[in-house]
Amino acid sequence: MARTRASDFEEKQHGLLLTAANVFATQGMEKASMAQIAQEAGVSKSLLYHYYPSKGALIFAIIHSHLAILDEALEKADDPALPAKERLQKLVMTVLDAYRGADDQHKVQLNAGPALSDEQKKEIVAIERRIVSHFSNALKDLHPELTNPDRPLLMPVTMSLFGMMNWVYMWFKDGGPITREDYANVATTLILEGVKAVR
Repeated sequence: MARTRASDFEEKQHGLLLTAANVFATQGMEKASMAQIAQEAGVSKSLLYHYYPSKGALIFAIIHSHLAILDEALEKADDPALPAKERLQKLVMTVLDAYRGADDQHKVQLNAGPALSDEQKKEIVAIERRIVSHFSNALKDLHPELTNPDRPLLMPVTMSLFGMMNWVYMWFKDGGPITREDYANVATTLILEGVKAVR
């Protein structure tokens, strides 16, 4: 008979993924063990393996969950009816909000490549492309000339914006001299003003 799922399964699973992400982020992918993660999470190793049969499966679940939350948030936030700059800035703020308290998951995402199978990488890339498309579409609406086939700048500009967002965890501190809202405005302005100089 199949084991029934507890009513608080999703909450427990999310807590387990957060704990695992912290262990991976602090110990490194190679050093962190499933036994250590189970101990930190307060569950048996057999239960951990029941849900995640390998370390690779657990790493994939951390990244997939992190990106799926971001993807859903951007889908809700993206409003093509907004003025173009406001639309882009709202998207940037959505990412910065999603990154709040998610430094461990972000570190796992940035460093997990070798631990993932080709099929897992394919799934992750599909979500990442959906996420990126919100920004490239907004930038294309603002500056259609970025798609000029003689000088295609849409992807370089889009990924430059992601560079500013993805590495914010390295230096940004909540309660510091600049807020997330301030930085969302800074990043958006730097990209849009920079486009004028390079287009």
